[in-house]
Amino acid sequence: MAQSGRKTEKLDINWERAFDLYLNAIACDNELLWVQATTKLAKLSKHAPEDLLARTIPVLVELLRRIPSTDLSPSIQEAAAHCLKCVACRGEGRLAELIGQSGAIPSLLSLLLHADGSLRRVLLKCLRNSVTFAAHNREIVVRHGGLEIILNLLNTCSDDLKRYLLEILSALALLREVRRTILISRGVSFLVEAARRGSMVSRCRAAQAIGLLGLVKRARRALVDSGTFSVLLELLQVGDTSTKVVAANALGVISSHVDYIRPLANAGAIPLYADLLQGTDPMGKEIAEDVFCILAVVEENGVAIVEHLVRILRGDSAEAKAAAADVLWDLAGYKYLPSVVRNSGAIPILVQLLEDQNIDVREKVSGAIAQLSYNEADRAALANSGAIPRLVDMLQDESEEMRDNAAEALVNFSEDPSLGDRISDVLNSPSFQNIQERLMQIRASDAYLAASLRHMNTEQLTMDPAALI
Repeated sequence: MAQSGRKTEKLDINWERAFDLYLNAIACDNELLWVQATTKLAKLSKHAPEDLLARTIPVLVELLRRIPSTDLSPSIQEAAAHCLKCVACRGEGRLAELIGQSGAIPSLLSLLLHADGSLRRVLLKCLRNSVTFAAHNREIVVRHGGLEIILNLLNTCSDDLKRYLLEILSALALLREVRRTILISRGVSFLVEAARRGSMVSRCRAAQAIGLLGLVKRARRALVDSGTFSVLLELLQVGDTSTKVVAANALGVISSHVDYIRPLANAGAIPLYADLLQGTDPMGKEIAEDVFCILAVVEENGVAIVEHLVRILRGDSAEAKAAAADVLWDLAGYKYLPSVVRNSGAIPILVQLLEDQNIDVREKVSGAIAQLSYNEADRAALANSGAIPRLVDMLQDESEEMRDNAAEALVNFSEDPSLGDRISDVLNSPSFQNIQERLMQIRASDAYLAASLRHMNTEQLTMDPAALI
């Protein structure tokens, strides 16, 4: 067996024989022997075969239910709970699932109501592992009144036990009925605290639950008042990739309400989302893009966002540059943003990136330029930066999206009399004329659709489609 300070050695144990010896020890009418044998089983559980551990679970649950006849420390209940805690970690959740099916959870909760000291600590650890490794056990806990027990203990327990309670709460809060109870019972502050303390896995779960709770309009104020912004922004800084994505998404959900756009930006969110945009996780990039589009509703936020986007566009990462150009493409349609983009120095960089080696970069940049070309001052800046000949060359590109973006921009250039002979050569290009005609048809179709919608009344827009059949 492994000794302190030495590497773990492979154990040469006849596990079937060891299991029989354990059963023999439990069969004896000797409580001290039960505790010693169960304590040894807990130590060996990380090496024992999964099927053997599965056979110990009913025995351990039965020991958990026995009332101690002596003042042994630890008691047999404590030894059994500790061993179940160790077993729950094994088998990638399968053994934790068996523990839930064995009826152990009601016994753990019943003991928890009256336990204190080391027994309470062990019971909480066992319960935490049971709900962490097996999702179905969370429903069992809630069904047997476990949520109320956990919330009551959070209000009264010592600080050294709070971590285990918060980690249990973070697992339970992934259930909708639990989140509803947390909101009604004014326990939102505990959920936010669970995102601040404990293991990173637990904090990530709490952040996920916060995001789900944030979908409820009346919950957002309670979340913000409980310090959600600072907690989730910390996770955006110190979490692993998946935790950052979860925290970023939760913040995005809460920030979708106009009242929280400024506070979130003022709390320092923009640089952290810029970092996420430069990361490698596709979902993280998508979330950062969406949140930037929300935050940019406020002009001062838009200015800061564009500054970060320009910095990214000057960088070396093709993926990050494509993502930044995609955000600019979205933001270019905001009423105040064209002047911000123009003053940021982004336009010469975008024009240069039309010749980037990466096709995704070129597609996103051409889309941003097409959107910017609707603004007169931006058209002039684009033309002065040499955009027109590059866009003309792009009309021959293999990518249909790039050809369409280039043509859209060139059509806008062609309708600007101030550009004069800069665009005259383009007008006679057959490829431009073909695409120009198609774009004109699309614009006419869009205008007709908009006019039709304006003439529809509210009753028509809300009509049940089934009534039309």
